[in-house]
Parts: sequence; structure tokens; C-alpha cells
Amino acid sequence: MKRLAVLALVGALAACSTNPTSPDAPAASLPATQGAARHAMVAAANPMAVEAGLKVLRAGGSAVDAAVAVQAVLGLVEPQSSGLGGGAFLTYYDARTRSVTAYDGRETAPRAATPELFLGPDGKPLNRTEAILSGRSTGVPGAVAMLAMAQAEHGRLPWNRLFGDAERLADQGFVVPRRMGEAANSRAPQAQAPDAVAYFTKPDGTRIRPGDTFRNPAYAATVRRIAAEGPKAILEGEIAEAIVARLARDPLPGAMTLADLRSYRPKKGPALCRPYRVYVVCTPGAPSGGPAVLQGLGLLERTEVASRGPQDPQGWYLFSQASRLMYADRDRYIGDPAFVDVPVEGLLEPAYLDARAKLIDPAKAGPPPPPGSPRGAGVRAPDRTAEVAGTTHFAIVDAWGNAVSMTTTVESIFGSGRMVAGFFLNNQLTDFSFQPVNADRTPAANAVAGGKRPRSSMAPAIVLDRQGRFVAAAGSPGGPAILAYNLKTMVGMLDWKLPVQSAIDLPNLIASGSFYAAEVDKFAPEVAAGLAARGVQLRSGAGAEGSGLHGIERLPDGSLRGGADPRREGVALGY
Repeated sequence: MKRLAVLALVGALAACSTNPTSPDAPAASLPATQGAARHAMVAAANPMAVEAGLKVLRAGGSAVDAAVAVQAVLGLVEPQSSGLGGGAFLTYYDARTRSVTAYDGRETAPRAATPELFLGPDGKPLNRTEAILSGRSTGVPGAVAMLAMAQAEHGRLPWNRLFGDAERLADQGFVVPRRMGEAANSRAPQAQAPDAVAYFTKPDGTRIRPGDTFRNPAYAATVRRIAAEGPKAILEGEIAEAIVARLARDPLPGAMTLADLRSYRPKKGPALCRPYRVYVVCTPGAPSGGPAVLQGLGLLERTEVASRGPQDPQGWYLFSQASRLMYADRDRYIGDPAFVDVPVEGLLEPAYLDARAKLIDPAKAGPPPPPGSPRGAGVRAPDRTAEVAGTTHFAIVDAWGNAVSMTTTVESIFGSGRMVAGFFLNNQLTDFSFQPVNADRTPAANAVAGGKRPRSSMAPAIVLDRQGRFVAAAGSPGGPAILAYNLKTMVGMLDWKLPVQSAIDLPNLIASGSFYAAEVDKFAPEVAAGLAARGVQLRSGAGAEGSGLHGIERLPDGSLRGGADPRREGVALGY
């Protein structure tokens, strides 16, 4: 189905909307409940961020208002994953119009960046660690600007009222979460970078530990400025000058300028939506991972996966083979559509999906599938992008039925390891292909260019029924494995009819090329044996345990049910 037809389908019954309304009791008097709610809900990777979002919702705020508060707190208590110096994609459901909008806050390369950005003097790609820690790795941050755009359109509370919890926690102190403390003491190169060492070292010379009380007065000052000035607080003025100065320092100084920061603009447009069985699934378009997830679903719709289940090895086998095809095409063709022709329509055409799905042998896995030739595909080099499994995801539904699904990142653990004004700067440009061309000089879709957004795996999803009513919101961090994590959760909820928490809890399986990374111990022995008999040998590692899925679904009685990934430390709370 063509994109416009799908959008028309989603919006067809907007005039007869039966949205939830405001709570029938004062929100402040309703106790928070875990995993289930009648009116509103937040599911995110840290309880302090969830509480901040709930506080905004109780005060009459919208889902987007709450998203601002959640991001501000996550940047403080989960800085290894996201922050004010990073980027994001946000998918928004408007319950009144039954429409879905995608907001793109992806970072951009400085105007002076060239395809050779990550090549050394010898013409060979830089060592990845060297590139991450360099001044070249940071893109113009877009998360705050994107949130400001969405909040101006869909907010109910004043912008300056959304940062109270972040400011208070940074000023007065917060208990260091387990994951933050472990990351600060890890062997990650960014954790050993000078700025991170200074930030995480206590007066007695030791590193912070989980359970310590920790303050960040500089972060409090920054969020106060953002509350007063909006995104200009970090894209112009003193903080912008500090960003440019920090990136201009060795090793390998970057070329970001004040003009790059000042000229940053987030993007928005209709979400990319496609039917899946009796549902419609919506994600951001390219350069996000959304097109790939929709292609994966389109391939699975042409299999018998729905008649299987999580205890049936054939269901997981079909999932793995559809995943391999999805990754093969995504790795070859997806890039920033402002710079390269991305054949999204061709990748999602029914005839193309029919042809690709026929490559799935129903009984035995074959060699790694090559990318296909969808309509609109140009000549592309095999991609050499190496994404790191950082990032975080959260989902929010407000009392009016509006929903946010947002994935947000600084790319790697603590981004580049460089800090200004209390927050880490991203290393998002290392999501570009280090090698811009192949040996035969064919270009990579994801090659570096000035002003370009790097390809992303982030794919925050919203699911509707065919009448355009909200069904679910879900997504995950995890680098390239995001695609498999999101696809697994969609299959669990939509095909295997599992509650969102049970779908999140399903074991992870990332099938790409000839490798099948998995949470091996979470698969029943008979399932693992059945997969092995079909040529799918599960192996631990390669990010298989790196998901951070969070989601919310609406039940037939109108109530909400949430899920939080037990692999992290989040929670789903509502009232």
C-alpha cells in the first residue's frame, strides 16, 4: 500500500474519534501503579525519570511535555546513554486527529566535514576508539531542539515548567544508579577520558559508585538556561562557544563552528506507516531504522510466524531469516535522504517483499543473503558502518490518549567522553561509514558529508488499529540490534498476542549475515536444538543482551499496560 493511502487509512475516522478524556478524579490524588493504569503512563529506563514524567502528567501536561522532563532527567542519571548533547527520533500520536508525526532530532555533521573525515594520513580508516575520542566524532546536537519543536506544537504546560526535577536532582543530589556507576568504573575509553575522570572522581580521589549521592551543579545551571531560553541555550551563546572550543582541542580536533550550531534545525513530517495484519505500524523514515523494521514486518507477514509461538523453533527460525534479509537491504541502502536516493518505497513495495520473502527456505538456513534490487536503488557500496550499542528509549501516554515513542542517544557510552556545561558531547558522527567508497569507487549511502545526518538504527514505533486508534508504543536502544529488538517485540505483541512485558522479556536474537547472536540461556533447550537443526546456531555476545525495550499498550477496556526491560533498571508507572 502506498504511503499516502496508509496515511489516509490512519486518519479516515478522525472525525469520530473516541479519545480518552481527562481523569475522572484529580490526578494528584491517584496513586501510581506499576505496569497498569487507567489514565496515563510512563515507561523509561530509570525510575527518577519516570517519576519526573508522571509529575508533569499529573500537573495537566501532555505526553510531549512529559517527554521533555524525562529526557532532562535521563541526561543526568543515565548519561552513558543519552543527554542534552545528543540526538533523538520521536514518533507522536495525536489522539484527536488520529495522526502520527515523526520528529527528527538526529545530529548533523559540521559543514566542513568531508567523506574522508575518519580516514588517517595513510588513507585508511582510523582506529574506532581513536575516532570516538576525537573532536571529529561529535555532531551538532538535536535532541533539545527537536523536543522544543514538538512541545511548541503539542505541549499543554509552559516550557519553563518542565525542568524542575532535573534541576533539583542535579543541584541537591541523586543516588547514583547501578548502570551509571558501573559505566563510570568501566574500561570504556570514554570513561577514562580526562573530562569523565574529572567528573566521576570524588574529593577523596576514588570514583563514584552505585548508591553514592552525586551532584552536578553545572547541569542544573544548564537546564535552568534551557528552561528560560529554549534550545538557543546550547546552540548559541556561552555553551555553544564552549562546545566549539572543546571540540577544537586535540586529539584530532573537529571542525564544528558556531554557525553549525546556530543553523541546526530539527525536522518533522508524517510518520512512515505500513499495514501489518490488522494493524498499522508507524515509525520515522530514513535515516532512522524505521524503514528496516517495517520491511522486517512485511517479510514476516508473508510467513507463518503468526501461527507459531515463542516455544516453537519454527517461529524463531522464520524470525531469524526475515531479519537477515532486513539487515542485508538496510546496510546497503539506508542513508540521509537529503543527500542520497533512499529507495524506501521500493523496499516496502508488496511485489519486492513477495520476492524477498521467497528467499526464505522453510526448512534450512542458507548462506548470508545479498541485498536485493528494489525499485529506485542506485549503485551502492557495501556498508562499513560500525554502530555501538548505546542509547535509551521511553514511551508515554497522557490522559487525552496522545502518545510518545522516543529513542534518544549520545551514540556510545558517555558519547565522545568530552563534556561541557555538565553534559557529555555525542560521538554520533562515528555512525557514518568510515570508508566512503568501495574498491571499485562505488559510494556508500552512509558516507560523511557536511550537514548530513548519519544513518541510525533508532526506530521508535507506534502501532494503531485500522481505524487509527492507538494500540501500542515501543522501542529500544542497542545499536544495530535495535532493529531485531523492536521486531521481536512487535512479533511478540501483534503475532503471538503476548502482553507488552512478556514480549519485551522474550529472548533476544539478532540474525545478520552468517552470525546469530542470542541470549542463548533464555531459549528453551528444545527451541535451541530445533534452531540448530535448521542451520541456526545461537551464539552468545555481539550485543545480544543490550536491549532496553520499553513500551505501553492500550487494552480493549481502555486501560493501559506497560513494560520495562529487565535487562536495564527501568519501570513502567501510571495512574
